[in-house]
Amino acid sequence: MVTQPSHDALVTHSSPLNQETTGDNRPTKLRIKLRIPKNFHEEPVISRLVANHGITVNIAGALLGANARDDGWFDLELRGTQQQIQAALAYLQKLELEIWSQSDLEEDGW
Repeated sequence: MVTQPSHDALVTHSSPLNQETTGDNRPTKLRIKLRIPKNFHEEPVISRLVANHGITVNIAGALLGANARDDGWFDLELRGTQQQIQAALAYLQKLELEIWSQSDLEEDGW
């Protein structure tokens, strides 16, 4: 079973992601750290972010055990529209993965 960090550590956005604005289609980026439990090592979590949610994922750093005995960590930069990033975060939260935000959303950042 995946343990969750305190509620404060999870990424939650009430604004601007949950608002319908004319800026929803503007390019946005978000930096997160993501824990991948060892039972997810055979799951294509990051490739599903790209394929299913249409975002670009830049892996800025990673810590993975070669023998897959321990949990892994990814330092990711997510790029896409606000709607795409919101959907990607919802997917990760549905999997009950630990997510820490590195920065606030940066609109028109690229």
